[in-house]
Amino acid sequence: MESLLSLAFDNLSSFDGGRIKKGLKQVEGLLAQICLSGPSSPRKQSASPGRERDRELPSRKVLADLSGDPAFREFFKLQEGFEWNIAQRLLTTLDWLVVRGGDGQYDLLIVNALDLIQGVLLLHPPSKVLFSRSVHMNLLLDLLEPINCPAIQSATIITLVVALLDMPQNMRVFEQLDGLLTVTSLFKSRETGREVKFRLTEFLYFYLTPETPSIPRAEARMSAGGGPGLLQRSPSKLAKVFGGGGGGGGKERPATSGSTAASDSGNGNGNGNGVTLSVEAKKQFVDRYLPGVVDELLKDLDTYKPFGGVLS
Repeated sequence: MESLLSLAFDNLSSFDGGRIKKGLKQVEGLLAQICLSGPSSPRKQSASPGRERDRELPSRKVLADLSGDPAFREFFKLQEGFEWNIAQRLLTTLDWLVVRGGDGQYDLLIVNALDLIQGVLLLHPPSKVLFSRSVHMNLLLDLLEPINCPAIQSATIITLVVALLDMPQNMRVFEQLDGLLTVTSLFKSRETGREVKFRLTEFLYFYLTPETPSIPRAEARMSAGGGPGLLQRSPSKLAKVFGGGGGGGGKERPATSGSTAASDSGNGNGNGNGVTLSVEAKKQFVDRYLPGVVDELLKDLDTYKPFGGVLS
């Protein structure tokens, strides 16, 4: 697996669009191997007239089965280290594509990179800690700017949800960088298409649900005797890899007096990194930008239970 990742990382580090595309395909193939089982239960497709071929289709693995899969265990182990973490490499590549692709020539590659980041974060949730750094959160917020195409905006919203899920510390960074202002401004814009507004509505549903942290912090992992891994690395070491500037060529979004309230101990449990906020506190934040809309969103959450009710 290290050799496959090495080839993919070499292509992702290239300044050539063709090689970057190849690197993204290689990462996609690796993730597909982990998520798909072999054709142990082949399903035969009915042969059309003149064609008598039977095709064996791989079946998707159930998420609960991945923990006992040797390939997944090896993948997860490699992601714990700094050298082989796929999310870091994809973020570096995404940053380069955003900076160089101002004319839209790399839009499809940006969407592909965002899709892969979603997959990696779902398969290796500890990698979400990368978005506790403003440089990476800003990269996603830059991609929500109106200058980007609807496909990029939609893919970014989904990626943002995955990065924030069960990560209160990431949510607080999102708020401190005026992420709510970015989201609600795009939502209110007349130029925003229907599909993007639908995704933004889903995001607001997600934002207004109760927060439940589930990823262990670095201190807990260290006390448990875990070896050095991604969560133990200091921000200074990560900064050396990604550079000290803001992501996506955009400027750092300063925290405003309104957004900094997210870190006040009076609005949640704790004081600072990893604090969870109540639904009522988050309702007040959204109400600043979308007055009169929050109650309807909460009513929909209670009545229709979007996402199958798993976030209720």
